[in-house]
Amino acid sequence: QVQLVESGGGLVQPGESLRLSCAASGTIFIYHMAWYRQAPGKQREQVATITVSGNTNYADSVKGRFTISRDNAKNTMYLQMNSLKPEDTAVYYCAIRLRLTAPFGSWGQGTQVTVSS
Repeated sequence: QVQLVESGGGLVQPGESLRLSCAASGTIFIYHMAWYRQAPGKQREQVATITVSGNTNYADSVKGRFTISRDNAKNTMYLQMNSLKPEDTAVYYCAIRLRLTAPFGSWGQGTQVTVSS
């Protein structure tokens, strides 16, 4: 069972950038991967996904600002977040799945992102 560890969160001002990392305990090249986030009092929402072949998809709220990527050699996935807004404040989680029809799982512990002036 691959374990995931998120890092890179922090407190930033609106308009600034952060890069989140998701480090896996094992090989990731066979997994489709995703970033989710959960704000206080809200349900967890999918932010971005990346398939084994590198195809990406984004929530409308982050399109043009966030970029998901993966480095299979380093067993790590990234989320580059630019032009951050207060509404991006949340705990960010990464997750994986073997098949596109399966639910995402193997959740990490999350990393807090706070955007505030």
